[in-house]
Amino acid sequence: MLNKENTVFVLVDVQGKLSKIVQDSEKMIANLKNLIQGLRLLDVAIVWLEQYPEGLGPTNQELTAHLAGMEPIRKITFSACKNPDFMEAIEKTGRKQILIAGIETHICVYQTATGLKDLGYEVEVVADAVSSRVSLNKEIGLEKMKYAGIQWTSVEMALYELMETAEGEQFKRILKLLK
Repeated sequence: MLNKENTVFVLVDVQGKLSKIVQDSEKMIANLKNLIQGLRLLDVAIVWLEQYPEGLGPTNQELTAHLAGMEPIRKITFSACKNPDFMEAIEKTGRKQILIAGIETHICVYQTATGLKDLGYEVEVVADAVSSRVSLNKEIGLEKMKYAGIQWTSVEMALYELMETAEGEQFKRILKLLK
């Protein structure tokens, strides 16, 4: 089970035109917005990545609106685990559970998730908050992650696990996001 004191969310490369041309992009972005807002309400750490922003452009503005006070980590490797700034940011959180989402499922999400798993982290991919340009590539990426021992979750399932209870102001605010 996810625990909010031990979880960090990794947002992978939801940038520029690519963020608008992947499969079901509007639904993925809406799910990511809800997830980010819910995680911020729960004080879950977030590490935000951008793949070669000079070429791909900045993170989708619908998401950056909810990432105030944070800066993206620039990378050029497909696996963020090969980026020292990313690894330092992850280690600095002191957390061992990783939620990961973004694009593309079969490239940067897959390689980062499996890299973190290989380093001993407990990794879960948010299956309704990832995408690829081609549906089959998303399916293949998810299947390869499952085969590597990475569990699947959803925005709603992850937020409910992290909340643990149906009481209090956090629950009411997150419930509004999910309805």
